Amino acid sequence: MDDLKNLNEDQQKQLLFMMLVQQHQQIGMMGLGKIKNPATDKIERDLGSAKYAIDTLNALAEYTKGNLPTELKSYLDQSLTNLRLNYADEVKKGDTIAAESSKEEAQGDTESGETKED
Repeated sequence: MDDLKNLNEDQQKQLLFMMLVQQHQQIGMMGLGKIKNPATDKIERDLGSAKYAIDTLNALAEYTKGNLPTELKSYLDQSLTNLRLNYADEVKKGDTIAAESSKEEAQGDTESGETKED
């Protein structure tokens, strides 16, 4: 943080804003299972925390609309787009895994002679 001392007040605020965005982006990527959780040193998938990070950055984008320099707006927009695309990919993977699991269960039931009634 000593680097902040060499910057003027506006530059300090911009850097802090970028760090805030970066923190939420990292939380999102951890929730998506894309990077390790530094506390556990494991890849952990938690789509709820990823969605929370995306929603937080989205709110930040809405509340700062028209008040950000071009570079910060681009950084925030790019971070949101990256997280949203990765989130959609993970949700799709989850749906595929759930469908495959259901299909395997159904095949197992028919092979064992069991039938499910609704």
